[in-house]
Amino acid sequence: MEKAIEVLKKNHYKVTKQRKDLLEFLSKFTVQYVSINDIADYMRSLYPGVSNNTIYRNLKEFEEIGLVESQEKDKTLVKYQCDFNHRHHHHFVCKNCGKVTELKACPIKFFTDQLPGYTVEGHALEVYGLCADCTKKLKAE
Repeated sequence: MEKAIEVLKKNHYKVTKQRKDLLEFLSKFTVQYVSINDIADYMRSLYPGVSNNTIYRNLKEFEEIGLVESQEKDKTLVKYQCDFNHRHHHHFVCKNCGKVTELKACPIKFFTDQLPGYTVEGHALEVYGLCADCTKKLKAE
């Protein structure tokens, strides 16, 4: 939380009680994504009148300054930044339990080497499968 507050201040955002409560909730999700609906439900339990617009705006701002990471699948999912020192990183996501594991290496050079003359403006990589625990449980069955 201290690092997140520091990032908010560094980027000239007010450190409000609502933002602290949102960050506190999100900080529980460093190794798993949470749906925006679950985030909204939590925030409404604390602030009944909070609008979807406020929640989405804060999440978008948090993503822009590196406090959270998002994933688009059937719905938008968000998780707390797992590595403040290396904003650019990739994940392995377990399809069974949803556990997220940070991958240390970036394979972008492999792809850019195949694209001479191209300008790559960004990328995102997530690898899916079963984590070690889920694989072990599956083999035990």
